[in-house]
Amino acid sequence: MSFENKIVVVTGGAKGIGGACIRVFHENKARVVILDIDEEQGNRYAKELGDSAMFIKTDVSKEEDVINAIEKIIATFGDIDVLVNNAAVQYYSTVTESSVEQWDRTMAVNVRGGFICAKYAIPSMQRKGKGVIINMSSVQAFVSQHQVASYVTSKTAQIGLTRSIAIDYGPAIRCVAVCPGTVDTPLLRDLLSQSADPAKVLKECEEMHLVKRIASPVEIADFVAYLSSEKASFITGEAFRIDGGLGITIPGSKQ
Repeated sequence: MSFENKIVVVTGGAKGIGGACIRVFHENKARVVILDIDEEQGNRYAKELGDSAMFIKTDVSKEEDVINAIEKIIATFGDIDVLVNNAAVQYYSTVTESSVEQWDRTMAVNVRGGFICAKYAIPSMQRKGKGVIINMSSVQAFVSQHQVASYVTSKTAQIGLTRSIAIDYGPAIRCVAVCPGTVDTPLLRDLLSQSADPAKVLKECEEMHLVKRIASPVEIADFVAYLSSEKASFITGEAFRIDGGLGITIPGSKQ
């Protein structure tokens, strides 16, 4: 899976799943662009990867930020081959308990951000005559836990966005949604730290998956790279669960 001379852009690319995607694409010879609000980590990561990597501080929910980032990418590296819409936020809350501000921020980053990035990346891909967009959704677009109303809604919406892009811009541009289960990321660790017993909650997360563990970010990144490659050229418009079997069993006795 060589991405030699390909330009790959990953939002939320400074760490977690996005950071793993950046590394996997870079190892496969792509020129990579990290879009993230974490300026310190983003710059450090780009410097570590060398001249074939670039960081641009970007809040994907802000149209002006995205426009400026896309223009800088094209001016520096050229037109875009792959866009991974990975940036996301998550709040634990029900519909009645969630603040309007939390709801709006979740939609702004997780849904509006993907829309804006695709809106301005697609013309660049069209100039090349082909491209791939990966939308990082979640297994929670299919099965859900308690108290994640805004997150579940946003991740379900990303699948609709995926279908629309695939239909409207194929065959030249493919669009696929990736739906991970629980992944060992800084976001997960931060959420666990808010629990009275983080180790217990982590163990519960592991037990929910048939493989009895959570995923590493690189496992998701390897799948993203495959879907972005020519090996997956017949795949578009679909949502793929990479979730360790989460949510396919019904609790009960084996008897």
